[in-house]
Amino acid sequence: MTLDSPISASPTRTSSSLAAAGVEITREIGENSAFDTLESTPHGEAFVANVQLSPLERKTLWRGNELALDGVQPAGDLLIADLRDRWRRLRLSSFDNVCFRIPFSALQSFAEDAGRPEFRTLSCRPGIADEVMLGLASALVPSFEHPRETHPLFLEQINLAMLAHLIQAYGGVYFSPRKKGVLTPRQQKRAIELMVAHISEPLSIAELAAACELSRSYFVKAFKESFARTPHRWLTEYRIARAKELLRRGMPIAKVAFACGFADQSHLTRAFAAHVGVSPGQCQRDARLSPKSG
Repeated sequence: MTLDSPISASPTRTSSSLAAAGVEITREIGENSAFDTLESTPHGEAFVANVQLSPLERKTLWRGNELALDGVQPAGDLLIADLRDRWRRLRLSSFDNVCFRIPFSALQSFAEDAGRPEFRTLSCRPGIADEVMLGLASALVPSFEHPRETHPLFLEQINLAMLAHLIQAYGGVYFSPRKKGVLTPRQQKRAIELMVAHISEPLSIAELAAACELSRSYFVKAFKESFARTPHRWLTEYRIARAKELLRRGMPIAKVAFACGFADQSHLTRAFAAHVGVSPGQCQRDARLSPKSG
């Protein structure tokens, strides 16, 4: 499902989508010009935050019958569109952008969890440069290219960072820094038990936070303070360690990939090599040779 419904789509236009906690994230790439609309949502109020990954030579944007933007859009330019309005755009060159389609309920819920229920809306002029949103959108590029290899914890962490930034930068709400907290021993034990038990299954930040009786945003911060890494990083390292153990026992690589929650053998191979420095096959061969050399 794309975030924009094209009126006349170019044959060279492609899109790929991800989802996290009700937020749809779509990357659009096109080699030719395109004219389309940002459609209102059938499920209530929503915003689109559109980030340019590469420069756009010329873009014309209308809000209703009013011209909102006409000109070059550099990489990192951000458009926030309230989908209660009708938006039309004409892109006159190749384009590469990421769109976050965000229900207002997701923004409101995040603000309330952070103790700021006064949040009402997002607003910014079209074409503002936003390096934070560019960084978050760029971090998602590997996930668009390999969606089956993307863990829900990673998407949720990007989602939470995006919500916190937009609400503070464009929602007129400031989150005062809390004193850094950590998870209690009971909460640490509960979070680790859940991640270990779901090593080969999807698990969300919301489920982990609920088990610890914390908000999602506070849980992520407290987990990082407790373990010096994010939940996604901790789980990735645990999966790699578990895979190494199973490989040394002689389990076939494809079965190890399945048992440790990787999409397939090639996903395990890439992740294992990145963290360990050798391939799973080499790890297994080294384990077979080690008794003889000892």
